[in-house]
Amino acid sequence: IMAIQNILPDPNNRINDAGTNVSGDFGPGFKSVSLKSKQPIMTDRTNSGRVIARVHAYHQWIIDVSYNPLTKAEFDPIYNFLLHRQGSLKPFYISLPQYRTSGITSRTVSSTATAGAQVITASSAASIEPGMLFRINDPQDSNHEKAYMVTRVSGSDLTIIPGLARGVTGGAALEFAAPTIKVRQTSDSRDYSLNTNNLYSFSLKLEEASS
Repeated sequence: IMAIQNILPDPNNRINDAGTNVSGDFGPGFKSVSLKSKQPIMTDRTNSGRVIARVHAYHQWIIDVSYNPLTKAEFDPIYNFLLHRQGSLKPFYISLPQYRTSGITSRTVSSTATAGAQVITASSAASIEPGMLFRINDPQDSNHEKAYMVTRVSGSDLTIIPGLARGVTGGAALEFAAPTIKVRQTSDSRDYSLNTNNLYSFSLKLEEASS
């Protein structure tokens, strides 16, 4: 049985007429993409003027994608992929081209880290730099689907944003090479426009939907 494609088709991820990722066409590239880190902070001020700040809610990545004008052959696979997700009902994954890397393989978490930890120890930090995005593949927790970003590298210790959403066991894989973000559409309406040259104008607003 061929797996249904659950990554938004792009120049690195293909889809065919059956909706699988085998022998299909690659999706179009993005005209532009933006990534926003959203984590509401609650701030209070004491009578003396001292500021007290604390994290108020969960962290979330917000993604905006726009495309260059698309031909029907380029547009249809993307639009049908999204229609199948029924607006915001069904999440999927997106691979952002600016965070695809090469030469980083077989990195793992060296020791157990608890939920909320902002520093994890990697088996090796070689080639890992601040600003890199990654996912954690923990065989002991298949529901850990949050995406993280490295903000500091000190020896084998990686400081990350946000803090771990779930605890991580030693040996869990750090996926840097082609990390994905689990997202959903922010709107239940999916529209486009068609110009006089029969080219489609289309954009997406997405929000992280990790477990």
